[in-house]
Amino acid sequence: MKWIVLAITIVMYAVVVAFPHKKAWATLLAAVLIVILGVVSPLDALGTLINWNVLMIYIGSLILAELFIYSRVPAVIADVIVLRSPNAGVAIVALLVITGLLSAFVENVATVLVMAPIALSLCAKLKMAPTRFMVGLAVMANLQGTATLIGDPPSMIFASFAGYGFNDFFVYDGRASIFFIVQTGMLAGAVYFYAYFAKGNKTKLSINRESVLTTIPVILLLLMILGLAGSSFFHTGVSFISGSLTLGLGVAGLLWYAFIRKEGVPAAVALARRLDWETILFLVGIFVVIGAVGETGLLGDLAQALSAIIGDNVLLGFAVIILASVFVSAFVDNVPYIIAMLPVTATLAGSLSLKPELYMFALLIGSCLGGNLTPFGASANVVSVGILKKEGVKLDFAGWLKIGLPFTLITTTAATFFLWFIWG
Repeated sequence: MKWIVLAITIVMYAVVVAFPHKKAWATLLAAVLIVILGVVSPLDALGTLINWNVLMIYIGSLILAELFIYSRVPAVIADVIVLRSPNAGVAIVALLVITGLLSAFVENVATVLVMAPIALSLCAKLKMAPTRFMVGLAVMANLQGTATLIGDPPSMIFASFAGYGFNDFFVYDGRASIFFIVQTGMLAGAVYFYAYFAKGNKTKLSINRESVLTTIPVILLLLMILGLAGSSFFHTGVSFISGSLTLGLGVAGLLWYAFIRKEGVPAAVALARRLDWETILFLVGIFVVIGAVGETGLLGDLAQALSAIIGDNVLLGFAVIILASVFVSAFVDNVPYIIAMLPVTATLAGSLSLKPELYMFALLIGSCLGGNLTPFGASANVVSVGILKKEGVKLDFAGWLKIGLPFTLITTTAATFFLWFIWG
């Protein structure tokens, strides 16, 4: 049975890599096949392996992100930054930093979509090619994806596995946690972009200011953050309270949008249909498949194989996890990789008598930042390339690599050194 599950998993990964737009179907089919073969029971699959709390947080945060964009608050924030910046170069870098910070609380693709019109408008006024700015939006958004519990699915999966609450992403065991490790990479990335955009962009910009449509989505978003922070004091990890709170606020926002805001039921249904249902279904399938991989002992076998290679060399293990995660995530969706590797890294750390955070954070940093390396390493990258194509700008693999490779090397190196300094 172990070999059968391994074969199913390998085929599933191959399909996900070869046909990324069919990834939900691939994981769901693999999950159904595993249940039919009796590796896990339907009850275990639905009740134990699928993490419904993570799914509730993801769906709720996606709804609130859509409403946040609808409120026009992000666009107003961008306008204020541009108006208060001394010149265009500083304004561009500040917008990239703000894009990253927003992405720590709002889904990456949604962040890029709301900031893209602002970026394109500035580039037109400066008579500047939008390529580097649009790539910058994507990579800065991806960089912050793991910074908070609600940033991206990998952070939610990590929180569930490690028993982390919302507050633990900032400080854990009296030490700076993953949020500040990611910010180290963000600062390095900002310096990288400043070195490019500051040159020759000394023009002071004037823009037509947007106005806020409504503040209700901002209030709901703040209530979610405060609620998750408060629940961290009472429950570890991604609890039912945090999941139901986030989903409840999302549903409340959807009802407000339809009836109080009077946008109507069809508009609310259209908003719900725009959510990333492919990733939601993908998560359902992958939870079952990787759960079955763990049940059969394959993850333990992988941990033993890595232990044999690494031996008692802590630094070698750290480097292998970082480099492997960057490389894999540059070409493969990081969600199944993280779900599979979290127990492996924790086991490795335990065998070396280390705090598991050193290796688990290395896994998160590598897989989060590695997606910036290629134009298909993350959904935000694909969206940015698509927007550029609509603007008549073609960006191929080599063109992306010219920007993404140095950015990935600089940000990963900075975050890695800070992580080793704090947790090594």
